[in-house]
Amino acid sequence: MNQSYRVFTLSNGLRVVCWHVKGLVSYIGAVVNAGSRDESDSCHGLAHFVEHTVFKGTAKRRGWQISSRMEVVGGELNAYTSKEETMVYTNAPAGYEERAVELLSDIIMSSGFPEVELEKEKEVVVEEIKSYLDSPADSVYDEFEELAYAGSGLSHNILGTPESVKRLSGSDCRGFLDRFYTPHNMVVYCCSPLPPEKLCRLVERYFSNMHFPACRHDRIAPPAMCRFDLKRDRGNHQANTIVGARVFGRNDNRRYALFLLNNYLGGPCMNSRLNRELREKRGYVYTVDSNVSLMSDSGLMLIYFGSDPASVGKCRKIINAELDRMAQSPLSASVFEKMKRQYCGQLLVSSDHRENRAMSLGKSILYYNEIHDISTAAERIMDVRAEDVREVAELLSPSNCSCLTLI
Repeated sequence: MNQSYRVFTLSNGLRVVCWHVKGLVSYIGAVVNAGSRDESDSCHGLAHFVEHTVFKGTAKRRGWQISSRMEVVGGELNAYTSKEETMVYTNAPAGYEERAVELLSDIIMSSGFPEVELEKEKEVVVEEIKSYLDSPADSVYDEFEELAYAGSGLSHNILGTPESVKRLSGSDCRGFLDRFYTPHNMVVYCCSPLPPEKLCRLVERYFSNMHFPACRHDRIAPPAMCRFDLKRDRGNHQANTIVGARVFGRNDNRRYALFLLNNYLGGPCMNSRLNRELREKRGYVYTVDSNVSLMSDSGLMLIYFGSDPASVGKCRKIINAELDRMAQSPLSASVFEKMKRQYCGQLLVSSDHRENRAMSLGKSILYYNEIHDISTAAERIMDVRAEDVREVAELLSPSNCSCLTLI
């Protein structure tokens, strides 16, 4: 393992990963193995609402004091929620590491969820939901996932609904925090010029009093996906379409072959296969991309495109042809080597963004209990065979894919 990384486990079971790096900025955060999947049916939107309201007051700070604590030194305090994780994180000029660690411990361990602030924040979240629904290019993903994961906790929207959010209470928030924001269920990451041992002592000073019971997840693997092919009229000028299929979870070793396939078909580069075929050659779309979303026990690979409604059928025919071609025959050796070289190069370029890399370190410890850095990923990508990609592509053959179009 790279000696600039150190992993510590505190006496209460909290894991701390430190990345010792020269620089003028420190990145410190906590990632929790809990998200919208872990809510009860009566509390949809709770994980996201907790992420909003942990900033609204603690035993010793009011909301405005929390929000300004890092900003007054030029830093930032932020958070996000996904289906299976929540992250609360900071960045600030180097030298303010203790301020960041102390603040994180305060809001995670001592949030009071004051009722007046909760009522105001409910209105904020309801407006966030409305804003999201006004963007069909975003909401089509949620509607596809509702269908793909029907019958499981993965199916509902992370934000919840206006009705479910308005029902949430301070006791709901405190109960979710106490159940999931526990030492064994979270990881603190630190990227800083400070020595790792010193960073670990800081975390121990402020988090060692956290002694909640061991977290118990009640996650049930989603049932088999029923294929669908649907159009829904939303009165839009553009058709927003997703073609996709269920795949395996994040612990499956085939994920590296899937990442390669995804990047080749619809990755962020202009030379992705679908961008060339749909946009550059034919002008059918402005945007086409594909992405992989892997959970602990399941996953999705989704291809999105926005087009004129009259072009949806033509775009789908081209996508199906590409998926069939990938599933039926391995790529040539020269094309496959270019695929791997390009993807490894993208990993290297992305590693220059230290905040994202620091977050990834925290998540790799949380999910795998080991560091998966850029070099680890590159090594495993280079071990992938063309046949591995073809086998993964079979999961995405047109006969296995579903489709949803919002028009």
